[in-house]
Formats: sequence, C-alpha cells, structure tokens
Amino acid sequence: MLLLFIGSFSIMISQNLKQNTVLMDSIRFDGDQFLGYDPFGFYYTIKNNVFSKVGSLDTIEYKNISLGKITKVDLQNPLKIVLFYENFNTVVILDNQLNETQKINFSENVIPIVASAVGIASQNQLWIYNSMNQQLGLYDYLNTIYKTISVPFTESIKNYFSDFNTFHWIDNKNNWYACDIFGRITNNGKIPDFESIEIINKNQFIYSKNGILIFQDLEKDQKTEIKIAEKSFKKFYYKDQILSIFTSEGITNYKIIIP
Repeated sequence: MLLLFIGSFSIMISQNLKQNTVLMDSIRFDGDQFLGYDPFGFYYTIKNNVFSKVGSLDTIEYKNISLGKITKVDLQNPLKIVLFYENFNTVVILDNQLNETQKINFSENVIPIVASAVGIASQNQLWIYNSMNQQLGLYDYLNTIYKTISVPFTESIKNYFSDFNTFHWIDNKNNWYACDIFGRITNNGKIPDFESIEIINKNQFIYSKNGILIFQDLEKDQKTEIKIAEKSFKKFYYKDQILSIFTSEGITNYKIIIP
C-alpha cells in the first residue's frame, strides 16, 4: 500500500494530510499515447497516428492519413468519440465501433472558423475556440449552426479541458478560467507551473512537474504530493478515483480517494 503525503514542491505546504492509495493492476502497453478509459473498461491509445480502442479480447482501430496528426481526442461519450485534426481544421466523430459517423471541416462553415480547441458539449454541440476572433463558441453538428458565446480571450490558451456543460482553460499566465454553455466566465484561480494537468472539479486538480505528481485543492489551500512506485513516467490520467500512470513499459492503475 502506498502513501500520499504532504511534501514541498518549490513552496512550503502548511497542512499534514495523509491518504492511502491502492495498486490495482498493470497493463503491458505498446503505443505513443495513452488516452484513458471509458466506463465499459476499454482503453484508448494512439500509435503512429492510429487511434485504437483496446479491450480484453480484441482491438479496433481508426486512421485517416489524409487529415494528418491527431491533435486531441475527447472520450467523454464513448458512443460519440471526437477526434480533432487541427492542421486540417477538421473534426471526425466516431461511434463505439470507431466507424466514422461525421466529418466536419470548419473551413467550409458559413461563419469563418479556425479551431484551435475542440471538445464535446451538451445537446449535440461542440465547444470550439475560434482563433480568428479569439472567442469561444458552440457548434451544433447536426444542424451545422455556429454561435459565439464568449468575449475575446485576452491571453492564449496553454491547456484546456471540457465536459458537457463547462469549458475549462489555462492561459499562458497560468490563470484558470471556466465558461458555461451560456457564456458565463469564472476565474478559478492561479495554477502552478506544470508539465501535465488533470482537472477534477472547479477547485481540485492533479499536475506533474519534474516527475512529481501533486494534488491541489484551491478551496482548502492544500497541496499533497502523490507518491507512486514509478520513478519516471510519460503521462498520467485521472478519472473516477483511478489514477493511471503511463510509462514506456505500460500502464499502472492506482485507486486514489480524493477528499
């Protein structure tokens, strides 16, 4: 059993919290990127720009050489997986068998769109950050209708994450903002320097820096260093109290209880 403990990471941490984590399993893995799991136990990878859905019995793949490199994958709805190809200003939507159900070229839209951030939203819509006007919008992909919902962003986007109702982004000054589907923007606070980050909710997140994993709660003003067995890792992934560590050898899954 591993221990979570408060440590220091460039700053002093004031409170002494301890949490238990449990090593669940490890999976041999051969790929360039580990993207996460869905609720049905499948996990998703990219290798040589081929998107794969991996189960215990078989693997299915999707590739589209003509669209170049996959920039972002949204797995929130495993029945409508969104692949974003930024270099070609295009989104592909796949079903649960990785069949292409829709391809959207934003360059063909009546309202000019140059997408630099994309995620699935509610009511058959996509979040779109349009770099032409530096504003966030919603794109109805069934009726091909686009509407701008936000004021222009004052800084460029460093990292972003979205769910069906909220688009989160961290700007190049490490300010964390969130916008709902009505265009209301809130400032969630300042994020420490990071290499990779997973947003848990409006107050909590996990981030990595120099090979160290840190859990932070802005509301409680607490930081906790997450101790894992791996001395180095390529990326981590968190969802529903499962922390997955991606290394060159494979994926290690831990159960972690976030307070």
